[in-house]
Amino acid sequence: MSPNSLIVIYLFVISLCLACREFQDEFPVKTGLDQIDNFREIFEGKRIGIIANKTAINQKGRFITDIFSQVPEFDLKVLFGPEHGFDGKIAAGHNISDTTDHELDIPIYSLYGETRKPTPEMLNDIDILVFDIQDIGARFYTYIYTMSLAMEAAAENDIDFVILDRPNPLNGLTIEGNLLEPDFATFVGLYPIPVRHGMTVGELAMMIDGEGWLNNGIGANPTVIKIQGWRREMWFDETGLTFIPPSPNIPTLAVAIAYPGMCLFEGTNISEGRGTYNPFLRIGAPWFTMESFSHINQTIHMKGVHFGPIRFTPVSIPAMAPTPKHQDLVCNGLSINVSDRNIYNSYLTGIALVKYLYEAKKERFTWRERHFDRLCGTDKIRKFILEGRPVEEIENWISGQVESFRIKRKKYLIY
Repeated sequence: MSPNSLIVIYLFVISLCLACREFQDEFPVKTGLDQIDNFREIFEGKRIGIIANKTAINQKGRFITDIFSQVPEFDLKVLFGPEHGFDGKIAAGHNISDTTDHELDIPIYSLYGETRKPTPEMLNDIDILVFDIQDIGARFYTYIYTMSLAMEAAAENDIDFVILDRPNPLNGLTIEGNLLEPDFATFVGLYPIPVRHGMTVGELAMMIDGEGWLNNGIGANPTVIKIQGWRREMWFDETGLTFIPPSPNIPTLAVAIAYPGMCLFEGTNISEGRGTYNPFLRIGAPWFTMESFSHINQTIHMKGVHFGPIRFTPVSIPAMAPTPKHQDLVCNGLSINVSDRNIYNSYLTGIALVKYLYEAKKERFTWRERHFDRLCGTDKIRKFILEGRPVEEIENWISGQVESFRIKRKKYLIY
């Protein structure tokens, strides 16, 4: 072989390596859906049901039903949609009816309507149930309970359950908040986990199954098709994956970061920013004045965040907020500006702001008591605020629970 030929081959190999490296840099993380070709034996010859929404796309932007329906050996029989619907366009809390995927000519059963758990009739025609939905890492985000109830139904009907795992967008290290107490278990919190758990849905499924939290302690033995390339310290924007809003009011990662704390305002008569295109990044009410917040950054000392005065008017936004609090009224309030997400404690910040605004306008402030307590997973947070307990005392009460959960979750971590 001539020297010139060797040079050509050498240059070709170098260019190929660089191209591969660029591909790896572009897609440093592969979700469970991206691993399907490596696990075909799980699905081949099986009648398949899929629980998903619009977040179930692969690296190339292909939707899960397009992928599964085009493999001749996969028999896709039925689809299931969570809160917000299979297409992710329905406003929060709205019941959803069953429908049909007309292109595939298969049913789409709602798991946020007449039932939140697949019935035996819905599962009658399948051998394997697949879950692929992007979670955001907050206890009161309902998709994880759609997963657990479906996993429970699969176990009760002798059906295999598979999770196509995805990253926790808020990283897999940070834990925030107290554990949910059993008396406050609802569909926005079923199990004793903290508000920000720092786990993937696959890891949570292993914990839910391993701790015997399913009905009557039934075992589901779920299969998790793992993420490749994800490290626990990664935030979503470090994964190379496309952020698809997992629900109408989580349009960006910035909103997701604030959500675990700012969602607490849903349990009060203060606007949490629904009815704007920056929900959970602003709070306020018509009866506040800008002067109410003039010293807030000197009063509330939260790491990694500062607050700015803002005036906004909530309006009806179909899908996002059809009837927001204080609709069409000018609200004076605060913008939430996260300056260092690695030290920002969203839940504690939410508590501190609720406490501040309650004490600033007790005569106008009202609790949506039941909802606030179920978001917190306890009535103690509200009672601490009513008693005037300092934020530091509340933080100390929470910290012990954080550490106990950190220890418990260790055996379920798969990354």
